[in-house]
Amino acid sequence: MRLADAQATEALGASLAGVIRAGDVIALSGPLGAGKTSVARGLLRALGLAGEAPSPSFAIVQPYAPPEVRVPVLHVDLYRIDDPAEIEELGLDEALVDSVLVVEWPERAGGGCWPGALRLTLSIEPDGARALTWEGSAAWERRWPT
Repeated sequence: MRLADAQATEALGASLAGVIRAGDVIALSGPLGAGKTSVARGLLRALGLAGEAPSPSFAIVQPYAPPEVRVPVLHVDLYRIDDPAEIEELGLDEALVDSVLVVEWPERAGGGCWPGALRLTLSIEPDGARALTWEGSAAWERRWPT
């Protein structure tokens, strides 16, 4: 899938808002500046977030809860995680009971994390557009892309 600009990248995130549910993991991979945070911002805005959605680069986990958004979301940025063992301390698996996880840099969690995730990979094209590839379980294939 080709995403022509930042607006198209955010619109992709917004399209996820209609199909997500508690327990879902959306794993966003790609180089710095590829649009991972833009996808997350589009999703959060479509879920009702009125304000700005800052990148959780320094906080690592940025929670959003009703009434701010219609479903609880944890926006997670694992860029600064050096050891996959650190992930357990974040309590992300426990949050899946009633929240959606949007995880940037999921590869830092090590292989095998979140096997049922919708995995979106963004790359930067020579003309500045973004290329998106995705993979997901059978459950995701029935729900997305819309």
